[in-house]
Amino acid sequence: MPATKPTVVFDVGNVLIRWDPIQVYRDMIPDDGKRAWFMQNVCTAAWNVEQDRGRSWEEGVALLVARHPEWESQIRAYDERWHEAVPGIIEDSVTVLEELKGRGEKVYAITNFSREKWAECLIRFPFLQSFDGVVVSAHEGVIKPDPDIYKILLQRYGLAAADCIFIDDSAKNIETARTVGMKSVHFVEPIDLRAELGKLGVVM
Repeated sequence: MPATKPTVVFDVGNVLIRWDPIQVYRDMIPDDGKRAWFMQNVCTAAWNVEQDRGRSWEEGVALLVARHPEWESQIRAYDERWHEAVPGIIEDSVTVLEELKGRGEKVYAITNFSREKWAECLIRFPFLQSFDGVVVSAHEGVIKPDPDIYKILLQRYGLAAADCIFIDDSAKNIETARTVGMKSVHFVEPIDLRAELGKLGVVM
C-alpha cells in the first residue's frame, strides 16, 4: 500500500555531514594554484568516485601512486587523512532527521560512499545507524545519478516513488530522482530544510 504521508530520503555527504577533500591538502599543498591543479589532475573526482562505486581504497591508492609516484605522500593522505575532509555534521539537517525518527517516521538514505569510509562513519556519526534503510553505492556497485540506485531503494524497502522526498546537494542527483518519480529538495546552503519539506507535505 502507498504511504499515507511523505517519506524522506536523505543524501549524506554535504546534506548531513560536511565533506570537502580540499581540507586534507591545505597544509600539504599550501599554494592555491598548485593545490587546485593536484585536485584536477591527480586525486580527481573521477578517481574518487571509483571508490564510491566499490573499488577498495588500497587498490585505488596503489593505481594512482603507480601513475604519479612523485605525489605518493599526497595521494596516500587522501585515504589516511580522509576524516579531515569531514569536519563535522550539518546540524539543522541532523536535527530534522532526529525529529522525524523521534516521532516514529521511517527515514531512508541513498549515498555515494566507499565501503571502508562508510563503515568508519557509522562509528564516528552514530545517527547514521538510525535509518530504516540505506543504499550505499559501494555496496551495490552503482552510483548516483544512475537511476538504478534509486530503484534499488524503492524495490528493497517497498516504497512508492511518488511518496518519497529526496534531499541531495547535487543537481544531477535531484534531476534523476525526479525522473524516477520522487519529489525532491535541492540542498544548497543557506536553506530552511523544514520549510522546504513543509511545502511538500512534511509536517515538522
